[in-house]
Amino acid sequence: MKLRNSLFVIISILSMNAVFAQDTNEASHTISISIPEIALLDLESTTGTAINLNGTAPTEAGEKVTFNATNNDIWINYSSIVGSSTEPTRKVMVQITDGNIPDGLELAVIASQDAGSGDGTMGEAATKAIVLSTKEAQEIIDGVGSAYTGNGPNKGHNLTYTLSQKSKKGSYASLDFNQTQTISITYTLTDN
Repeated sequence: MKLRNSLFVIISILSMNAVFAQDTNEASHTISISIPEIALLDLESTTGTAINLNGTAPTEAGEKVTFNATNNDIWINYSSIVGSSTEPTRKVMVQITDGNIPDGLELAVIASQDAGSGDGTMGEAATKAIVLSTKEAQEIIDGVGSAYTGNGPNKGHNLTYTLSQKSKKGSYASLDFNQTQTISITYTLTDN
């Protein structure tokens, strides 16, 4: 009987050690990982974002004012994190939000492809210049995914503005120095 009791005690001790060993050499917990939705856009320049596009006055009587002013000082920078099922891509829209283009003139803008200072799914710039003639938003960059361009001038997409006289015959007659304007141009990073 003593042998049986002794054997029972030994088996019980070994079983308890096995149970306690399982509880004391392993533990677990959870970690929550959150990726924020990001949609940030900024305009950067070394000379400021206010630009002047002016006609060139003639130096001789009988010549015309020429409108061939360009400016490429401004860069679009963006940071974006998209959702693959809810918002797989974004686009950049451009529009006039204040002021009007003077009669007889045309203002156009084109964006370059990304300069390559960031990483991710960069947007594709439109291949043709966008004529800014109304306050309707127009797509200038499409297909922005989870990406960042880098911050500052010479990063992201370079913008080139061109002011020219309309090509339509008689547009010169529409020119009026009282229509000198300051125009606000707005860029928006929006979901597709």
